[in-house]
Amino acid sequence: VEGESQNINTHRQSSMAVLAGCRVLSRTFRRASLGPSLEGSCRLQLHAKYVYCNFRTSEPQRCRGGGYGSGRHYSSEAKSAGGDDLSVRYLDGQDSGIVVLGINRPKAKNAISKNLVKMMTDAVDAVKVNNRVRTVIICSLVPEIFCAGADLKERAKMHPSEVGPFVTKARALMQELGNLPMPTIAAIDGAALGGGLEMALACDIRIAASTAKMGLVETKLAIIPGAGGTQRLPRAIGVSLAKELIFSGRVVDGEEAKSLGLVSHAVEQNEAGDSAYRRALELAREFIPQGPIAIRMAKLAINQGIEVDLATGLAIEEACYAQVIPTKDRLEGLAAFKEKRTPRYKGE
Repeated sequence: VEGESQNINTHRQSSMAVLAGCRVLSRTFRRASLGPSLEGSCRLQLHAKYVYCNFRTSEPQRCRGGGYGSGRHYSSEAKSAGGDDLSVRYLDGQDSGIVVLGINRPKAKNAISKNLVKMMTDAVDAVKVNNRVRTVIICSLVPEIFCAGADLKERAKMHPSEVGPFVTKARALMQELGNLPMPTIAAIDGAALGGGLEMALACDIRIAASTAKMGLVETKLAIIPGAGGTQRLPRAIGVSLAKELIFSGRVVDGEEAKSLGLVSHAVEQNEAGDSAYRRALELAREFIPQGPIAIRMAKLAINQGIEVDLATGLAIEEACYAQVIPTKDRLEGLAAFKEKRTPRYKGE
């Protein structure tokens, strides 16, 4: 009887974890306009399947001056005609599948303006539905600057009633950036302060030059980080250290950021001033050969699972794993292993 009772409790806990996992993924995809949710544990797998199916069926989109939808492939050196504030580049050749978003506001130290928020939102919306995009790199085209945060000169001209809506749009941009289904890398070759660091924190991976400066400095202006910094920094480096940096408004260099866990890699700056970008490109090239559906499912499982208890997280992992089982890519991986050749994944 005691054994049966334990089995029943275990079954109940497992069922509760699955149902909790359903609720987590349901909330996630309702934000993506999936429509009314279904009841029951099957909904958990249906949500993950939505990502898989959407990856297979979404049409390539044109992104500011070109891209896969237009049939034009940008080389590593080409720029799109996306305007002065943001360059959107679709790389080709061995780098096909990598998109580079380059911030270019030299006179304003790449500060976040209304126009930059709009342009970046448009770019993020475009790559989000382009199933040929495997990795997104965010970098700066301005030497020694990643992003200096909010455009305070523009902010000073805003009516108080405009400030709230602008911050809301900036926060929504960071959220959309964080929710991109493919890996994102922030290449920090210069100062990333305030909203600039919040932008980097919204990315999956951060790489910094050893000379780069980073910090959430908002308290020096009698405000707080408003685009996710108070939430993402503690998740990256721990609550106590995050409080210390935010309360003091301290700025750290790339080496200290690496020791804190704020960035994954700190690289010595080169003469061209783009060592972090070069390292980010190398890392993106490591992602390209892997199964694209598997990478998206892995990112979904990690991002959603880290926010819940372990049992619910394991249920989320199970649901995401179920979506890679019927793929042609999985069979291709097995065949390539058997035949001792490099697999050719197509995202199918």
